[in-house]
Amino acid sequence: MTDTAWIDLALTSARPQAMGALLRYFRNLDFAEEAFQEACIRALKTWPKNGPPRDPAAWLIFVGRNSGIDKVRRQARETALPPEEQLSDLGDREEELAERLDGSHYRDDILRLLFVCSNPVLPATQQIALALRIVSGLTVRQIARAFLVSEAAMEQRITRAKARVAAAGIPFETPDAADRAERLAAVATMIYLVFNEGYSAMNGPDGVSADLCDEAIRLSRLLLRLFPAEPEIMGLTALLLLQHSRGRARFDADGSLVLLEDQDRRLWNRQMIAEALAMIDKAMRHRRPGPYQIQAAIAAVHARAERPELTDWEEIDLLYQALERLQPSPVITLNRAVAVSKREGAEAALTMVEPLAERLSGYFYFHGLHGALLKQLGRNREARVAFDRAIALATNAAEAAYIRKQLDHLADDAATACLRKSFPI
Repeated sequence: MTDTAWIDLALTSARPQAMGALLRYFRNLDFAEEAFQEACIRALKTWPKNGPPRDPAAWLIFVGRNSGIDKVRRQARETALPPEEQLSDLGDREEELAERLDGSHYRDDILRLLFVCSNPVLPATQQIALALRIVSGLTVRQIARAFLVSEAAMEQRITRAKARVAAAGIPFETPDAADRAERLAAVATMIYLVFNEGYSAMNGPDGVSADLCDEAIRLSRLLLRLFPAEPEIMGLTALLLLQHSRGRARFDADGSLVLLEDQDRRLWNRQMIAEALAMIDKAMRHRRPGPYQIQAAIAAVHARAERPELTDWEEIDLLYQALERLQPSPVITLNRAVAVSKREGAEAALTMVEPLAERLSGYFYFHGLHGALLKQLGRNREARVAFDRAIALATNAAEAAYIRKQLDHLADDAATACLRKSFPI
């Protein structure tokens, strides 16, 4: 990690809480974003000299609030005064604004922020995109990759979402029970995608940032307290816990990515696994299966296998088939192909994967799996093309390094083949 990399990690992890508090304070998305950015700029100037504050989120909220108040004061000086009769009734509005933040507890601001982003005034795709931009601070490019759309299209989607929120005058408050139930699926999806961003952003022991993952799990637990009998939220929480339990085993000492089947399972967090397994068992007893429950059940099959060779790939295949019926998606089919390759071989899996090429042309994992299957079948030239494309689409250094290893293996295989032709054994 570089000398200043810790600042980026701290700003990323503190963003959801800081943005939630600033939005509650200023009641305007763009204004809250500007205040947060001003606080980040100040952090980049002062933290390298003074060291990190004890509570980065609180520091950013305080500095962002003061920056925003200064902007409000500047705007007030440049705005014509209203009629005297209106001035007489205004009171001390600035004191009221200060009490809004200083006199309240902001623990649940992030959840309120998610519910604002999931307001029915926005289409579902805009809800999730806006939450990823505002809550987790992902770049437009990152969000566009997640949705497999162009950067320009995603920029337009987020801009429209902000405009709709402003035009609708959506209150910054937690909705009532009926509205919460209606928006539950969208909020759960946002939490899931926030976790995925944190999970995929990990770059090995020196650069692992589990903050977004921890935050997503915290939000999921908070959501479960609101909906304690909802099996899908149990499934979501269990899924996040199972995925996060493998964090320490995902990279070796050099920061290289370690595939699931090669991980040292002694490094898995058994406490998280035990909690998740109990939760998914409880969810399944409701007999209302949903996508998160099925995904958690798949992760649970891996967690229960003491060794890779004991993994029940038949059960995983059946679970993916159920998930395909419930939520058809090329990515789900791609994941199922891994189970098929374990059961029936690379040829059968390749038959499933190749029809997905057009829809997943910009997806790193498609090209990585495609190349791996081609390599298993001895089609090294085609595998090299697939791996080259995967490297171009890698979202972090660990992914790119893993694919480069596969290319190195192909080169070694080619060199060995040439030697055997020259010097037959």
